[in-house]
Amino acid sequence: MHVTRKLRRNQTPWEQKFWSFLRARQLGGMKFRRQYKIGPYVADFVCLERKLVVELDGGHHNEIAAKRADDRRDAFFNSLGYDVIRVWNTDIERNLAGVAERILQSSQPHLTSPKWERNASL
Repeated sequence: MHVTRKLRRNQTPWEQKFWSFLRARQLGGMKFRRQYKIGPYVADFVCLERKLVVELDGGHHNEIAAKRADDRRDAFFNSLGYDVIRVWNTDIERNLAGVAERILQSSQPHLTSPKWERNASL
């Protein structure tokens, strides 16, 4: 069985809860995929259109080795133009609305002023 299929079938309770919240474009009309392979990694959740990866982290992500691995993962995703949001499992349990707000804010296009406006003060 392919690794992503196995991961989708063996979701944690937090992944199940979060997926039921994200699926079918329920959050800001964004289409998320779960356990999606990007290069050598499998992202927990990804919105390809917005280039946004959402990773759910349990307590083991506090360990030094896990933090280093997460940093390498995040750097790889960033190198491909993805923004990465890390969410603690406890936030899925206690503050799902706050997690949703954070994702919506992160997925908004980054607004910059026009080049002529930035140079006007020079």
